[in-house]
Amino acid sequence: MRPLDENETTLVFNKLHKFVGNNLKNIVLESQSHEGPDANPGRYCFRLQKNRVYYVSESLIKRATNVKREKLVSLGTQIGKFTKAGKFHLTIQSLNLLAANAKHKVWLKPTSEMSFLYGNSVLKGGVGRITENIQVNDGVVVFSMSDVPLGFGDAAKSTVDCRKMDPNGIVVHRHADIGEYLRMEDDL
Repeated sequence: MRPLDENETTLVFNKLHKFVGNNLKNIVLESQSHEGPDANPGRYCFRLQKNRVYYVSESLIKRATNVKREKLVSLGTQIGKFTKAGKFHLTIQSLNLLAANAKHKVWLKPTSEMSFLYGNSVLKGGVGRITENIQVNDGVVVFSMSDVPLGFGDAAKSTVDCRKMDPNGIVVHRHADIGEYLRMEDDL
């Protein structure tokens, strides 16, 4: 497990910024760790292990130095992974981090939650509420009407365009949803 280099850090921060905007500083600078027996456990930071990026506390990193790198499977919360082409993709495990700091949100009606959890995009007819000032291709976190985070994706239309479109138009292109825990349990 090693720290991210400058290029990897740029890719990770750009992707996170797409979803959380200026709240990225809450994730990077103002995050205090609450785990471990240490009186001052430190902050959270990003680490890379086998092309997967983890969000982990400094105290946990210190304790993990006793484990051989080849034997270490996971540490902290996996937030994404690098592809063979060098691109960074957020994974569903980052949902809690994104939901707590989300800049743009969409709430689904109960009737369309299952469709989203089966891997489909969000349609206009299924949107209960939507935050203002969403632009095309902005990162959006999808919630149920009871504020349970369900997944995230990219906005297909701006907020203004969503109000005018027909009910079968796509509002959010899905990237990940909590249904992946069942559909892809071997790959996670």
